[in-house]
Amino acid sequence: MIGFRTEKTLLQEGRRYLTGLDEVGRGSLLGPVVAVAAMFPPDFFLKKRPAWASQVIDSKLLSPAKRLELSKKILEAVADLGLGYATHLEIDRLNIYRASQLAMLRALEDLSLKPDAILVDGYPLKGIDYFQMAVPQGDRKIFSIAAASIVAKVFRDELMDVLDGIFPGYRLRQNRGYATESHYQALEKNGPCALHRKSFRLYKERVLIK
Repeated sequence: MIGFRTEKTLLQEGRRYLTGLDEVGRGSLLGPVVAVAAMFPPDFFLKKRPAWASQVIDSKLLSPAKRLELSKKILEAVADLGLGYATHLEIDRLNIYRASQLAMLRALEDLSLKPDAILVDGYPLKGIDYFQMAVPQGDRKIFSIAAASIVAKVFRDELMDVLDGIFPGYRLRQNRGYATESHYQALEKNGPCALHRKSFRLYKERVLIK
């Protein structure tokens, strides 16, 4: 269970508006990488923790139904929320690492309130003047980061549901654009669609396709 220890420590240091930052979709073969900046009000971490907060963890460890349920709770609780993304074209041009950083910068720029501290999953975010803490596997350790990962995952999954209706041959509702066997088979059959990341390895060796 993720606690509020990190956030409480930062609040005790005088930092009020704490923002968790995470992205989803790095490993997908298709579509954008999506980032969310989730800023909770200071008193959220000082009051009694709501029951749902104990269920917040890395979005990949939750079922789709639980992610949706928790995302609604998170959106009700935040003081501000920023959404950013980098397109498949930007990923191809910049590489996935730089595109992920760009998506997170855009999520920060989408905030209405100015953060006092940023808690980011993985590597430090370049090009910002804010105080930040970069935490490897932060979405499994820090509440604010895990909350951001859940909202980002729900948003991107719903985007994949829409795209499944536009590009029905790739089973995006099931694979979310990731490198599943059925996705590889669809690529072998149909070729890439307009949203596939051309810089990624889109095909397995034919001998591996069963």
